[in-house]
Amino acid sequence: MSETLPDKLDRLLEIIRNIGDGNYSNDVMPLASDMASVPLRSIAEAVGTMAVKIKAREYHLDRLIEELQGLNEQVRRNTVKTVEAMAQALEARDACTRGHAERVGHIAAEIAREMGVAEAAIETIRIGGILHDIGKIKFTDRLFQANEGENPPGMIKEITQHHTTGAEILKNLDFLGDALEFIHAHHEQPDGKGYPRRLEAADIPLGARIIAVADGYDAMTTDRPYQKAMSSAAALEILRTYSGTKWDNECVAAFERVLDRQIGQKET
Repeated sequence: MSETLPDKLDRLLEIIRNIGDGNYSNDVMPLASDMASVPLRSIAEAVGTMAVKIKAREYHLDRLIEELQGLNEQVRRNTVKTVEAMAQALEARDACTRGHAERVGHIAAEIAREMGVAEAAIETIRIGGILHDIGKIKFTDRLFQANEGENPPGMIKEITQHHTTGAEILKNLDFLGDALEFIHAHHEQPDGKGYPRRLEAADIPLGARIIAVADGYDAMTTDRPYQKAMSSAAALEILRTYSGTKWDNECVAAFERVLDRQIGQKET
């Protein structure tokens, strides 16, 4: 039984509704054929042309969105590289800490990977490790000079503000995400005796706990004005001794596994 004109009009209306919902098909083509009546054929042809143009524009918009996302990612990478370069320039003021930021970022990433952290989060932790001391850019030159005996109170206050200063410097770089909080909290301790907010245990972000272990280990195994570099074994023993108080238990255990694996690889 052939369709009546009202049936065809109902079908055309349904096709138009589907197009409005973003569902494109060739269902309109039979209604635009020579077999259809002239008024119906004209409307169907117009609807078909409209659908093609809308689909083409959506495709073009999708490509533009992909290009913008690519550009945004490039801008993000370039900005991170710029800030990392700032961190490296900061280390040039103090020969004892040269390479510290990059090493902390690398060690932190290895610990995070050992703990089963997702790759995207590992990269955030690595960046947080590289930038953890960026707040020291505001230090006066005296903090980079060898100092006999205990540091004066004013100098200690300046030192204990570098994490807050770093987070403040980077706060408008939204794409850094959790790395900002890792920078801010990397001197917090599980026993609540860290700074600046005296957070305890699980209240400290995992990334900050990981960076704290990486930072502590690298600081102990490199020459500093206040101490000679320790051996890896001696530094690890200190991490173990203060595991659960100054450093997170799980992070220290994961780091120990990382070191054991690296030693095993060297021996084979």
